[in-house]
Amino acid sequence: MATYCLTGRRATTLLIALSLSWILAPSWVLAAQGQTVNQAAVADPPQAQASAPRVAVTAGRSTVVETTFDITRIAVTNPTIADAVVVRPREILVDGKAAGTISLIVWGGDQRTQYDVVVEQPVSALEQQLHQLFPGENIQTGVSADAVVLSGTVSSTQVMLRAADIARAVAPKANVINMLQVPGAADSQQVMLQVRFAEVNRRALTDLGTSFFTGPTGYKNWVGRSTTQQFAAPDFDKDKGLVFSDFLNLFLFNNKYDVGALIKALQQTGYFQSLAEPNLIAYNGQEASFLAGGEFPVPVVQGGLTQTVSILFKEFGIKLNFRPTIAGDLIRLHVRPEVSSLDFNNGILLQGFRIPALTTRRAETEVELRDGQSFAIAGLLNNQTQVDNTAIPILSQLPIIGNLFKSKADRKERTELLVIVTPRLVRPLNPDEVPPLPTAPGRFLPAEDSIGAQLEGGGGTIDAPAAAASTSTRKDGGR
Repeated sequence: MATYCLTGRRATTLLIALSLSWILAPSWVLAAQGQTVNQAAVADPPQAQASAPRVAVTAGRSTVVETTFDITRIAVTNPTIADAVVVRPREILVDGKAAGTISLIVWGGDQRTQYDVVVEQPVSALEQQLHQLFPGENIQTGVSADAVVLSGTVSSTQVMLRAADIARAVAPKANVINMLQVPGAADSQQVMLQVRFAEVNRRALTDLGTSFFTGPTGYKNWVGRSTTQQFAAPDFDKDKGLVFSDFLNLFLFNNKYDVGALIKALQQTGYFQSLAEPNLIAYNGQEASFLAGGEFPVPVVQGGLTQTVSILFKEFGIKLNFRPTIAGDLIRLHVRPEVSSLDFNNGILLQGFRIPALTTRRAETEVELRDGQSFAIAGLLNNQTQVDNTAIPILSQLPIIGNLFKSKADRKERTELLVIVTPRLVRPLNPDEVPPLPTAPGRFLPAEDSIGAQLEGGGGTIDAPAAAASTSTRKDGGR
């Protein structure tokens, strides 16, 4: 009986121990599992952190993605860019709709795979045409509503320029940005254009003629005058007698016989030389303009009942407009140089105001040159000769004295004009490379006479570098 009782106590103790182990076992198991999971996480990174496979498709086209497991479910992040549909247990059809990148997630059984679907822009008709015209050239096009971008590398400058011309013809309203690269192209994107206008004008003038006349009372009751009307001759007036508008070169008059003569004998030569050299810098593809001259007012009468007069200003002087395009080792220039001056001899008189005319030399063209090369874009050689002969019939045909009844005006003019352009690729100057200004310092007032030098602190020169002579005496900015 005692033995039974002892056996019963042992059984009770064993039952209590089993119950406690049953209660505490799940926490031990969970802790052990958590430690195992953490060790696995440290040892092996999760599959989600690995780079996802890339699927490339062009907008408007489709591709098939194959998996190694049966597909149960798929999802895409943005169906407007690309959509997907399961066509077979292990095949997915991906349709590209618009350019962009989305994620495609595929589930199957206990597996899951994520893809990066990249939808590329479709090949435009312009790019297809460029590939047909220039086979073997790496030309890509980016087309938007307002611009066409050409990128890639080409073998020559001619291909680069022709591709840009074709793009402008296909899209005339779009802005064509040519970023095609050519081997050996220069890094500088700024062009300085040197233009030289050289003009030489020579002229010669010869006038010869004679006019005879008598005084108002005449000679032996004879009053007369002879003229070819080529040069001025005196007129008879009842009140004033003889009226001379021009005494010409030689004037002869005999009071005894009351007979006179006007002789026009003149030789004149002229020489004109002009040289203008405007220089201007412009950025690649941008237009620049230059004017050294002025503007003169021109009155313009407005129509209507009021007849108001407005003033319009016209430019004159040395003008230069050009737009450079750097294409590899070539520089394409659209240049328009002009030199004009006021011409009062050919002007008009309007309501007491003299409005001058303009003498203009202008050229406009497109050329291609390399850095430092020169081109004579315009030239002129103009020879003019004018001979005017006037004679009095019958009298001019008399021997010897017939020449007294003839007049002659001979004018000759020769003009030579040449316009030369030279483009140069330039870079900005460092501070120590800046050349001195074209001034004569002795013509200006000395600095010590200025009011600023008399002010305390130097009149705004405190921050300027101190002179070498005053470094030791004034170290506090002039105080």
